Amino acid sequence: MTRAGMEFGRRALLRGAAAASAILLMRPAAYAGDPETELVAMLFERRPVESDKLHLDLPRHFANGYTVPLALSVDSAMTEADHPRAVHIFAPGNPFLRVAIFHFTPSSGKAMLSTRIRLAKPQNVIAVAEMSDGRVLMTKSWVEVEIDGCA
Repeated sequence: MTRAGMEFGRRALLRGAAAASAILLMRPAAYAGDPETELVAMLFERRPVESDKLHLDLPRHFANGYTVPLALSVDSAMTEADHPRAVHIFAPGNPFLRVAIFHFTPSSGKAMLSTRIRLAKPQNVIAVAEMSDGRVLMTKSWVEVEIDGCA
């Protein structure tokens, strides 16, 4: 990458951080609540519903933040009227908020996945499912890591 490209990247990152800070400072009272719910409400411009249809499986304690195992499933009929269109994974304590996005269709059969993610520090990992009927479902899980996986 050229020096000019790196400068543009740094400037864009700084502008993005400033914009995010401004949004957090000017957030509407309608989104007041716990920080994770507030964050999801701002990102999706809809109030998320904490749901037991979303199953996020992470270890409570994991020594190495470089390879934290994650499994997720969504209870759904997987019909055109009832399926998750996308599942987003967020880690607010990481340098980059969005960890992953997974897309599903009714022909996926089941809405389940397993992968490994990186975590910078102990934090809540948030899973958000955008459902075909427009609902935004959310769940979160606390993970303690000893070694920064984002350094």
